[in-house]
Amino acid sequence: MNISAERLKKIKAIAIDLDGTALLPDTTLGEHTIKVLKELIKRNFQIIICTGRAIIASERYRTAIGAEGAMVYHNGAEVVDMPSGTILTTVLLKNTVVDFCVDIARSMGLHYQVYLSPSGPGNPEILVTEKYTDEAEMYRLHTGLVPVIQDIKTIISAPEPRSCIKGMFLCEPSFHDEIRQNLIKQFGDTIYITRTYPTFLEVMTAGVSKGEGLKIAMKYRGLNAESVLAAGDEENDLLMLKAAGLSAAPSNARENVKAAADFIFRSNAEEGLALFLEEQLL
Repeated sequence: MNISAERLKKIKAIAIDLDGTALLPDTTLGEHTIKVLKELIKRNFQIIICTGRAIIASERYRTAIGAEGAMVYHNGAEVVDMPSGTILTTVLLKNTVVDFCVDIARSMGLHYQVYLSPSGPGNPEILVTEKYTDEAEMYRLHTGLVPVIQDIKTIISAPEPRSCIKGMFLCEPSFHDEIRQNLIKQFGDTIYITRTYPTFLEVMTAGVSKGEGLKIAMKYRGLNAESVLAAGDEENDLLMLKAAGLSAAPSNARENVKAAADFIFRSNAEEGLALFLEEQLL
């Protein structure tokens, strides 16, 4: 028995990225994936959703498999106990960063949107953008979320401004380097920038990551690193893979993500995650 097989025996929880990993390319959960994840829960494995998505854009997947406990949203900017909805931790983005991102988007003619934190108990976080662009429509089809159309600078400068959880640019990858350079020149290492989807570039406060979010979720769940297997496909998943005792990536993952993983499984289009978990843990 090899080292990885011995380590697999210690696994009690699986931290799963959604888009590009657990979800099919059409952003649905495959029937076999639902079956396998439900069976894992039945056998007392914990499933930890670790996603860049908001709670409201992830909830249908969580309920489909019946997962409960601390989950990671917004790339770690929020860790929330589900299904109660109790926010365990939130790290907000400074309004000066949001303001600067709006300036970049306006000057480059790019789509930019922000998630604003709940204004009070029972009031959900909201997605705001300044124009309903083709990118906004693509995001709606991808997540099911329809944004509020409003001047972002006005919102963040209001007498009682809503706090921002994260901001994101939706644009061709060819623009990403220029956006990164402008932001790093202005804010240095006080912000965290990561690609979460081929056309999504997200901006959060330094220290936020799926890796840090997973560590917090593990603490609330009473887990240590060696008892967790993490699976992801994108740049924003790298720190999550590092935080777990074992890591895995689908064949469709970015090359640097596959290089960081202990296991490579079949693509998300083939429900590779389910096949891998079924073979290794069931």
